[in-house]
Amino acid sequence: MAKRVESPSSINTFFQCNRKYYYHYIEKLPTKASIHTVRGNIAHSVLEHFYTLDVSSFQNYEKDFKVAVQKLFLEQWGAYKEELFALQLPQKELEFYFEETLLMLLNWCHYYLKEFKEKFSGSIEETFTKMKPITEVEYSSDFLSVRGFIDAIRSEGEQVHIIDYKTNANSEIKDSILLQLGIYSLLYQEKHNKIPDKVGVFFLKDKLYLLPVDQQLLENARFAIEQIHAQTMTTEKIADYKKNITPLCKWRTGQCDFYSVCQPYR
Repeated sequence: MAKRVESPSSINTFFQCNRKYYYHYIEKLPTKASIHTVRGNIAHSVLEHFYTLDVSSFQNYEKDFKVAVQKLFLEQWGAYKEELFALQLPQKELEFYFEETLLMLLNWCHYYLKEFKEKFSGSIEETFTKMKPITEVEYSSDFLSVRGFIDAIRSEGEQVHIIDYKTNANSEIKDSILLQLGIYSLLYQEKHNKIPDKVGVFFLKDKLYLLPVDQQLLENARFAIEQIHAQTMTTEKIADYKKNITPLCKWRTGQCDFYSVCQPYR
């Protein structure tokens, strides 16, 4: 069997539960959207559009950037109105996520403005351009048979920093996040013949956390990629994709998308 083109999401799904990977990526059963996915997409869209702003008319950058973020958020929330409506959430719950997501983005803007003030050259346009990262770029590797979208790539002097945005409730850098960042580092290294100096996560409820890229991070990512290809190139039989029964199968407020077909507790 040919190598499947994997992504950080599919690889993390594989290690979370082989059977879930089978249902999602091999059998391609439908999945349900969630408010967490939709609002995550909205937040990412706001941050991507932020760096395309025309700041030529900005005079008070602290006020103008905050207003711009709020306007972008309202635009993107409106752009996703069909997806939000399809969730059929109670109005109060929808309002909660609206307010929470806006506060996340204003928190991000607070840190952006703090850095902007430190780097301000006297020209708003010049400083804005200087601080602008490369955003939402797709990297793919035929050799690794992996692809992924990197939220932001920043140049800090001679250093390269890869940043991922998260709307997670807490700021724990879990193994799944380290694997994602390791995969991004491998993809960047292959394309540019340079290992990024740091990788990090900006938890929008909190702040940016940066980590140095070391050989362990790269080796762990490379090993994970090799493991998933070894499995998927050998078999596509459901029996070879074992269930991993954990609290992620079913919890108080929800369940795995494939709970009904999987029936983990039978």
